[in-house]
Amino acid sequence: KTVLKGFPETAHPMGVLSSLTSALTAFNPKSVNVDSEEDMYKAIVKILAKFPVLAAWTLRKKNGQMLYNRDTNLGYVESLLKMMFQEDNPKKNFKQNNVVVNALDKLLILHADHEQNCSTSTVRIVGSSHAGLFASISAGVSALWGPLHGGANQAVIEMLEEIKADGGDTSKFI
Repeated sequence: KTVLKGFPETAHPMGVLSSLTSALTAFNPKSVNVDSEEDMYKAIVKILAKFPVLAAWTLRKKNGQMLYNRDTNLGYVESLLKMMFQEDNPKKNFKQNNVVVNALDKLLILHADHEQNCSTSTVRIVGSSHAGLFASISAGVSALWGPLHGGANQAVIEMLEEIKADGGDTSKFI
């Protein structure tokens, strides 16, 4: 949280997320020991646990909202959604939308099985230098930020927001 607080609210979320991911190395120095199967396993478990928190906090920081920790009583996707979209009134219960949970779960599976794209290649190339898992993933996040890779996803989100703002009539956009 201390590192996150140092970023201005105007910082691009991908730059913040990349920096926070890289910073995990400073707090987990054994994560760079690529010759240790045990240390690499622990680093993998840590990034799987920390990345949703970092992503949610990055969004909430940009929006000037309170930061919430994961809810260990929820599944991976459910906890991510709660951290991202819970209202700033902690007494108000967050209600999961099962359609959104199901869609995000499938989206994450599709992205995990996305084969050898730009960010995957970047992670593998940086990893081949034995830089460590967090540095490699940070580089992959930076590659995903580019308009010819992840920027395409951002354009889709912007178009969906434009459709919603225009009343939801998709026919004129199709």
